[in-house]
Amino acid sequence: QVQLVESGGGLVQAGGSLRLSCLASGRNFPSYAVGWFRQAPGKEREFVSAISWTGGNIAAANSVKGRFTISRDNAKSSVYLQMSSLKLEDTAVYYCAARSGVYNPSNARRPSWYEYWGQGTQVTVSS
Repeated sequence: QVQLVESGGGLVQAGGSLRLSCLASGRNFPSYAVGWFRQAPGKEREFVSAISWTGGNIAAANSVKGRFTISRDNAKSSVYLQMSSLKLEDTAVYYCAARSGVYNPSNARRPSWYEYWGQGTQVTVSS
């Protein structure tokens, strides 16, 4: 069993930066792939970025490539999402999710692939 807690969300002006953190509790977290997703009001949850348990495989949505960077520190049981050049359309609740087992770059983009979810953190980008 893994519990995930996101933090770092907030209100930021367009063009600004935020760093989200996902802190995991539970055994064997270093063996889990982790993904970040977001959901804006009235929209479906969408893939943002994912990272394998080693950190050697990373995927990102086209909409955030070059602006968002995912990383992890297994010693701290944490995964981070560094967001820069934020746009109004980045406004959403951001969730981290985790799954044990072999990282699959295609499956990692699907919310249904993940076993555990955090409660989410709100990111609001203002003009």
